[in-house]
Amino acid sequence: MKSLLVLFTLSLSAFGQDGFTPLFNGKDLSDWDGDSKLWKVVDGIVIGTNPTPEAMANNSFLIWRGGVVKDFELIATIRVEGDNNSGVQYRSRELPDVAPWVITGYQCDIHPAIEHTGMTYEEKGRGIFGLNGHNVMLDPDGALWQLSEHEPVKVDVSQWNEYTIIALGNHLIHKINGHITSELIDHDEKKRALEGLLAIQLHRGNPNSVHIKDLRLKVLDAGKLIPFDPTTLPASATKIEKPHTKSPQGTGPVVPLQSN
Repeated sequence: MKSLLVLFTLSLSAFGQDGFTPLFNGKDLSDWDGDSKLWKVVDGIVIGTNPTPEAMANNSFLIWRGGVVKDFELIATIRVEGDNNSGVQYRSRELPDVAPWVITGYQCDIHPAIEHTGMTYEEKGRGIFGLNGHNVMLDPDGALWQLSEHEPVKVDVSQWNEYTIIALGNHLIHKINGHITSELIDHDEKKRALEGLLAIQLHRGNPNSVHIKDLRLKVLDAGKLIPFDPTTLPASATKIEKPHTKSPQGTGPVVPLQSN
């Protein structure tokens, strides 16, 4: 299956020779929308900071306002400081009834726990699909199947790493430093998303900061949806329970939020 991705409102002149266009201008947060108390640009690097456990009631997102992502390839160079996590949201939507800059949708996790970094996940939705090292499928009823398993990609998220997201129809692929961490084929028509917003997560709770020094998008031709055909499942395919986590923020104890 070839990787394909789509997006609106980008002129052809904006693209480089490799088909990617940068989404940060290196100077300010033009075309981006987030809480100005949390996000800034320093020396060409976008930084989001959660200074204290009580500073944020919800995960907050820096949302790209330059278009809607459909089928695409995204490359982002990111690191996270502090015992907490971040992620890249895509094909997502806002939840204004919860709070400004709150997002639900697909996410490529950037997490200090190896099993979670690069996993396929849905923020404020269906939860974890495939942990790092697991390629999975959701059937039309929303049941989760493991299609294959491989060695997890081990990285230190406090260092700069390159994260790649490929969204092609209902096939989603996550990579770190060029190595696949998790793939998802989503046949759940009622709950899947084929387009939506792009955003960067700043996590509530444990103090942390997320740093982004490169974010590039390639618009691809629309990919065909993979049809659900149980007769083509690999012999090793197994129906599994959705994974859960004991470390929703980082790897250590979660620091509880203090009530105001």
